[in-house]
Parts: sequence; structure tokens; C-alpha cells
Amino acid sequence: MSSLAILGILSGVFSAISYPPYIIAILKGTAKPERASWLIWSVLTAMGFFTQLAVGATHSLWLPGIQGIGVIIVLLLSIRYGFGGLLKRDVITLVAAAVTLLIWYFTNNAVVAVYLTVLIDAMGAWLTVVKSYEHPESETLITWALSGTGGFFGLLAVGVYNLPLLAYPFYIFICNFAVVAAILLGRRKLVKPIL
Repeated sequence: MSSLAILGILSGVFSAISYPPYIIAILKGTAKPERASWLIWSVLTAMGFFTQLAVGATHSLWLPGIQGIGVIIVLLLSIRYGFGGLLKRDVITLVAAAVTLLIWYFTNNAVVAVYLTVLIDAMGAWLTVVKSYEHPESETLITWALSGTGGFFGLLAVGVYNLPLLAYPFYIFICNFAVVAAILLGRRKLVKPIL
């Protein structure tokens, strides 16, 4: 087995193990996923998988493949246990994502599709980053750290300097650690200084 294959499998493993703690926390009522984010991510994870496949990804496909399963499970749970959905920022983000999806549809270009997928996905991430900062207790830090680590290994699994192939795993790495930072900053904000 090649080193790139091992890195791709590690990416998938980290992505896979990031979901059980989150799912358990949702069922216990301690985590509240941002509904609009998970809706966007469910659609885009499937698109991300197929656009990465179309531009020639191989070993790095473990990341979007495993993520797709986890994202859909969390979306379904968010319907009952989640947060948001009709907030102004949710509606604006969903409309912007839909417009970008239309542009993606009409491009008929796999490379452009990869970048648009990352852009739309980032719109969903923005909602979760904001919510994680405002309500850090509603997120599970370990989930985002593990998923971001999966993105890092997915980035390494690409094996060549090819921007379309690197874009998605790099984004997954950055996005997840942005949520980690938002959670930590939100927790810090909640700690009242002793005078």
C-alpha cells in the first residue's frame, strides 16, 4: 500500500471517528447543530465527492465519502435537536448558497465546480462558526478537531501540487479548525474575570 493510500485512509478514519461524539452529544442534548449549515453541507458533501472524483482525486476521496455519511446523519438529527433555520443570517446564507449552486450547475466545468463547492460550503461553515462563538456550549470540540485533522491527512493524500485537488481537503482543514477556534474563543468570552 502506498503512503498516499495510507494518508487517504487516515483522512477517512479521522473523519469517521469525528461523528460518533457529535451524534452522542446531540442525542444527550448537549450539542445543537446549526440546521442551515448541515443542510448546505449535506448537499455539498455529495457534490464535493463527485467533483473531486471528476478532477481526478483518488486516495483523498476517503474524506468526502466518509463525511457524506456523517453529515447526512447529523442533518437528520438536527431537524429535531438542532438550532436555527429561520434566522435572518440562515435565510441569507441559504439564498446565497442556492444562487451559487445555480452558477455551479451551469458552469459544466469540474475545476470551477470544486471552487464553487468550497465557496458554498464556507457559507454553511460561517453560520456554524458564528453560532459556535455565540453558544460554545452547543458544540463538541473534539468533533471539529478530529474532522480538521482528517482534512489535514486528506490534503497530504493528494500527493501533488494541484490546486483543484488540494482545494477541498485544505478547506476542510481550515473550516473545522475555524470552528474549534470559535468554540475556544466563545468559551473564553463566557469566563468572567475575578476582580
